[in-house]
Amino acid sequence: MRIFLLSGQSNMAGRGGVHHRRWDGVVPPECAPDPSILRLSAALAWEEALEPLHADIDTTKTCGVGPGMAFARAILPRLQPPGTAGVGLVPCAVGGTAIREWARGEHLYEQMVRRARAATECGEIEAVLWYQGESDAESDAETAAYQGNVERLIANIRADLGMPHLPFIQVIAALGK
Repeated sequence: MRIFLLSGQSNMAGRGGVHHRRWDGVVPPECAPDPSILRLSAALAWEEALEPLHADIDTTKTCGVGPGMAFARAILPRLQPPGTAGVGLVPCAVGGTAIREWARGEHLYEQMVRRARAATECGEIEAVLWYQGESDAESDAETAAYQGNVERLIANIRADLGMPHLPFIQVIAALGK
């Protein structure tokens, strides 16, 4: 299985279709389930991936549609050789979190590494998809420190997983004023 870690804050956890703290249940076609796409549950069990992917991870907020399923459905036909390995998604994102909460030794970081290690029993981690930053755009000091903090996060996760060249795909939601 080709494994991708989904990490960061609310945009990765999925807030699509959430209105007044309720998810409307609408799943766009590009996020529809596919039996070749699995997710690692909070209990570390593989199951068919269904929206909302992070519902049992980001448990204090209402989750909806995020970018994980659309990414998995887009990458699935490009896997080589075709038809051999599915996609495994490892949800780790938690809404409203700052980069400091993802530092080595902090709960969110350690949980992400634990989940990543558990996932490798069924395949190889291909990349980390990181969508976070809005919580670090509240002050000029936080914004200025963000690059160094992300670089440390990348170095730490690569070191802790023993994957020095692990791709880290980052989306910057909103940094700066």
